[in-house]
Amino acid sequence: MPDLPTFQPCSVPTFYFIGVTTSQSSIMKVFPKWMEILGESTQITGIDVPLHAPTETYHAIVQHMKHDPLVRGGLVTTHKIDLLQASQNLFDFLDHYAHLCGEISCISKRERRLEGFAKDPISSGKAWRAFVPLGHFGRTGSEVLCFGSGGAAVATSVFLAHCPDAADRPKRFTLVDINPTRLEHAHDIHVQLDTDIHFDYILNNEASVNDGLMKALPAGSVVINGTGMGKDLPGSPITKDGLFPQEGLLWEFNYRGELNFLKLAWQQAEARSLTVEDGWIYFLHGWTQVIAEVFQVDLTPELFTYLDDAARPFR
Repeated sequence: MPDLPTFQPCSVPTFYFIGVTTSQSSIMKVFPKWMEILGESTQITGIDVPLHAPTETYHAIVQHMKHDPLVRGGLVTTHKIDLLQASQNLFDFLDHYAHLCGEISCISKRERRLEGFAKDPISSGKAWRAFVPLGHFGRTGSEVLCFGSGGAAVATSVFLAHCPDAADRPKRFTLVDINPTRLEHAHDIHVQLDTDIHFDYILNNEASVNDGLMKALPAGSVVINGTGMGKDLPGSPITKDGLFPQEGLLWEFNYRGELNFLKLAWQQAEARSLTVEDGWIYFLHGWTQVIAEVFQVDLTPELFTYLDDAARPFR
């Protein structure tokens, strides 16, 4: 039996951030500023959990959140799938995307009800719209290649599948992962979607093979690093010799860490006419969507801009 986390009862209203290296995140400085803006008196507390922790660990965390009256809610990153699988019986409500994607990023409380939401299809879509032009795939005939098939990767694919304009949907979306279970999970979600996107699933742990997959992409394709490598894990899913597609769009889901994938993209940006995006805007949308749910805030575009301006000095 693993050592389970123990929790003292909260003495003040508390919001939990469940991740891997929470103290290093900008949110630890940003959150108090946002609470000031929203007129809330809630503190943030990080819970660091190793990747793919035992079921009992996740269950203990959610059990504490459910029963401590001063816990307002929380945001889950990295552990979205594992946590829900371990604690689904503790939730009184799960939203449509939580059921579809088998994950949660947001935990909120309504009186005595514990509610779980998968906000990533919404926040990834908003982040996508910030750097991928409307009609991009219709104009270019390009594809999406995503290294990693975890929660954020699958959420992005779900967002694209639901785009009403065919010109905003790639013909092909390829997911590459070292874990067959994650690829199977992605496939199980995709077969439930009514979409014309063709999904491919590649089991691979060789960076040189990923270089070859990039080389075969049409110009203008989108390449995503959703592996956690460069932040939660060392390294990069590609080698230093990997070439991004001409006029490609590169998206690193993270904004902090060694970010080798992102650095290589910047090195090639001018020569290959690349658009390079890190995870900062995704970070903002991910957090503001959860805060809006937990604190029942009307997240208008004006309020988002205000929260964005308040956060940027802490990036």
